[in-house]
Amino acid sequence: MRIVSGIQPTGDLHLGNYLGAITRWVALQDSVADNGECLFFLADLHAITVHNDPTALAANVRAMAAALLASGIDPDRAILFAQSRVSAHAELAWLLNGTARMGWLNRMTQFKEKGGKDREGASVGLFAYPVLQAADVLGYRATHVPVGDDQKQHIELARDIALKFNTDFDVDLFVPPEPLIGTDAARIMSLRDGRSKMSKSDPSDASRINLIDGDDLIATKVRKAKTDPAPLPETMAELGDRPEAANLVRIFAALAARDPASVLADFAGKGFGAFKPALADLLIAKLGPIRGRLVQLAEDAGALDRILARGVERAASLARPTLDGAYAALGLRGG
Repeated sequence: MRIVSGIQPTGDLHLGNYLGAITRWVALQDSVADNGECLFFLADLHAITVHNDPTALAANVRAMAAALLASGIDPDRAILFAQSRVSAHAELAWLLNGTARMGWLNRMTQFKEKGGKDREGASVGLFAYPVLQAADVLGYRATHVPVGDDQKQHIELARDIALKFNTDFDVDLFVPPEPLIGTDAARIMSLRDGRSKMSKSDPSDASRINLIDGDDLIATKVRKAKTDPAPLPETMAELGDRPEAANLVRIFAALAARDPASVLADFAGKGFGAFKPALADLLIAKLGPIRGRLVQLAEDAGALDRILARGVERAASLARPTLDGAYAALGLRGG
């Protein structure tokens, strides 16, 4: 079993990243340690599909690496690296552009969302980045890719590319990967709008809990989080039309590794005057140690660079045979 996943280094990690992706990564890293391997990369090539300040991007790669390590990614049990440092990602993406089809990319819903109304002004990279995503996983012959439900379409594209390439060139080179879909409980929403995902791009810092937020700031954000005056019910079904309340219950459950129903069993009939302080205390207890490790790691750039360099070396050695096989299949190098 080989698991591959990436995250864009676009700024500080927040609670949504931590509960939606990083805790899954840590669990996967631990579960396959004896019979597989995990590769986790900082997707800086994906980041440049929109404009980025080069200095800020370089700093964000280090900052994101520190945050991942502080959150539990172990470089002795998983391979952590910057995507751009392993040339196989960019090389294989170009080779796979010859197999991917315009019709496939035109159906990608995320480009329609990210491109917005000015799709003609979007970069070619933003349109074609699903092919780079395919290269990210196919290059390592990944068997599984942890994704949210909104990314399942991209794994299907990677499978289509893998199967078409293998068929077109009569090889058994690429492994069609399987998606590992995240649970609904891990889908963390904004503290200001329970119908929108918690996001680094939200202009309001009050909409998210950042991993670097201090204890007082966490408590303030939770206290000011949007809710409603009704008490908490006995079942999650009764929160169907109360998205902000449901979001806070799910956050509590995810942090405590409990089922949302059991959380409601403790707080049913109580208002947010009782629930919010308990949630704030739980957040502070869980995130405080992560923040402490994050500060220590961020202060030692040399150690971070050594960890990433080691990850690059290990990742490149795994990707090289597949990349060579793709060149050979295309007749670009001797087989």
